[in-house]
Amino acid sequence: MKLRDRKRSADGFTLVEVLIAILIFSIIVTTLFASHRSVFVTAPIIESNIDIYEMAGSCLGRIALDLRSIYITHPPAYQKPEFDAEPDPHRVLGTTEGGSETSRLQFASLAHLPLEQSSREGVAQIVYYERPSGEEIFQLRRADNLYPYPPFEPDDRDPVLCDTVKRLEIRYVDQEGNDYEYWDSESDEFDYATPAAINFLIELVENGTSSVFETRVSLPVVREGLE
Repeated sequence: MKLRDRKRSADGFTLVEVLIAILIFSIIVTTLFASHRSVFVTAPIIESNIDIYEMAGSCLGRIALDLRSIYITHPPAYQKPEFDAEPDPHRVLGTTEGGSETSRLQFASLAHLPLEQSSREGVAQIVYYERPSGEEIFQLRRADNLYPYPPFEPDDRDPVLCDTVKRLEIRYVDQEGNDYEYWDSESDEFDYATPAAINFLIELVENGTSSVFETRVSLPVVREGLE
């Protein structure tokens, strides 16, 4: 080795080598910081999505339980309604109301959920209905009343099945597989029959992200058409 080369080695790293080392170190630090930041930013989103899935599962599970316990009046106890007669208290009534197409479903069920430490049991009238809770979002609530059934009125004490609902679609399926946006088991339009199945589509929104959940519940008992 020449004397000049030994002298350069003894002097240490050159300025260029130091700058390259600093650049590499900066890239490594930046990459690590970005990775940690991504983890911290993503964690709340994942947690939010878990909350939505849990809420949707609980909501649709409650709906399925109510409908699988549906109570329907059959002939000869059930007769076609006469003019001005009181409607069947166990009717299945699905409606959309007004320009906002607000959905509501009413039916009778054995899945009464006692509140306020009540010990009463029996066939309950269940009503699912929408209640505004913010800009373009609403709550899906569940009314539950034992006989004698009062006229339906929204009540702030009714439990919330789903919050932050952006869209709710309820479809009614007859025994031939045809589906409808509404249903009335007291109407000759449906031959005084009950649906064979009911389909629910719920869109929930959280932190600007929408998730759509859908289920179809086949009713364990139905009333066939009377004509």
